[in-house]
Amino acid sequence: MEQADLEMNPPKDRWNLVYLTLLLHGIGTLMPWNMFITPKSYFSEYKLGNATSPEGDFNYGGEFLAYISFAAQVPNLLFNWLNVFVQVGGSVTTRVVFSILVMVFIFVMTVVLAMLDSSEWPGTFFWVTMCSVVVLNMGSGIYQNTVFGMGAKLPAKYTGAIVLGSNISGTFTAIISFISLLMAPNIRTAAIYYFITALLVLLACFDTYFALPLNRFYRYHELMSQKELQQKKRENTGATPRTPFFAVFKKCWPQCINVFMVFFVTLALFPTVQSDIKRSDPNFFVEDRFYDSILCYLTFNICAMIGSCMSTWARWPGPRLLTVAVWLRVLFIPLFVICNYLPQGQERVFPVIITNDWAYWALGILMGLSSGHFSSLAMMYCPKNVEPQNQSIAGMLGGAFLVTGIFSGILFSMAVTWFVTNVRWNIPWDF
Repeated sequence: MEQADLEMNPPKDRWNLVYLTLLLHGIGTLMPWNMFITPKSYFSEYKLGNATSPEGDFNYGGEFLAYISFAAQVPNLLFNWLNVFVQVGGSVTTRVVFSILVMVFIFVMTVVLAMLDSSEWPGTFFWVTMCSVVVLNMGSGIYQNTVFGMGAKLPAKYTGAIVLGSNISGTFTAIISFISLLMAPNIRTAAIYYFITALLVLLACFDTYFALPLNRFYRYHELMSQKELQQKKRENTGATPRTPFFAVFKKCWPQCINVFMVFFVTLALFPTVQSDIKRSDPNFFVEDRFYDSILCYLTFNICAMIGSCMSTWARWPGPRLLTVAVWLRVLFIPLFVICNYLPQGQERVFPVIITNDWAYWALGILMGLSSGHFSSLAMMYCPKNVEPQNQSIAGMLGGAFLVTGIFSGILFSMAVTWFVTNVRWNIPWDF
């Protein structure tokens, strides 16, 4: 009876409850990544400082951001692609519940580590943190990919809600980090409050997931997706049912590449390069101690969030023009390279050309806006190029290309660092 009623009277998303729920899950998907890259002062200075390995050839604090990026993104990459083809853990509920519980456990352990005095064992703290981040992002990879698969069954704006949530996650994390540093009596207390906040967000994601099946709008679209799938199975009666991964990819590959390129360019610069761009003008109104917090983390995350919001009411550029716009973003890489980028612990030999803090800030604003807007559009367009019964697969492929772009961008950021510290070029002018 209820099924017939849903089909005859398609429900609406009252009070945007499903939209807000998926937005919250979007925040949760990138929470593990953002929570570990943002509090640089806690990890690199307070916990690790200038501590080195017993041989003295490895600086824990100086290498932390590079290693945390690998520890986070390698498992995220592997489990995202594994989840596309293998459907790890069976049902959607099993995958979501398992992944969130794993992340909650790791954040509890991180809070405990923040409470302990690790000054006598910095090496152990470093590697325990790396191992916990690996496990954390195994769960995050499954969770992120599954959430995009859920959103792909709904109208395009719901995939946009997930991407918007992921951008809000960065803004939320940057603001919490900034406030905790200002208000807490010391970095240790700030870190405890900071990581407890992540726990609360993940628990909210856990609770709201179980509320989705109670919503008529969500049940209706789930029913339509299942109906299309059953019809396809009936048409293929007698044949061995196979998931048409290649056929789906052939239809959505342009948007998958767009997703990849947006995140490749973004992660090639943020946070590794941008967080080491220093103030050029000593009279610039932002102090040195807040320079990277404001001009890097807050600027990028707020602008990316605004860009994502713009995609809900401005679906421009269209699928074809989006490809052109996405590839033009590659120009951000050389532009940021010629800013006052000074890699920590290394000597820059390539000349700094852009010595105007306002010009650098304008570039940061443009990169953040374009990252949020173009990534949302690409993820929206991706599942809409395929049949309804295959939209979940297309959504998961888009999520996998997203993580692949992040990982590739992180690798390329190392090439950027090598370039400015090894390539010499004498230029007699600056801006």
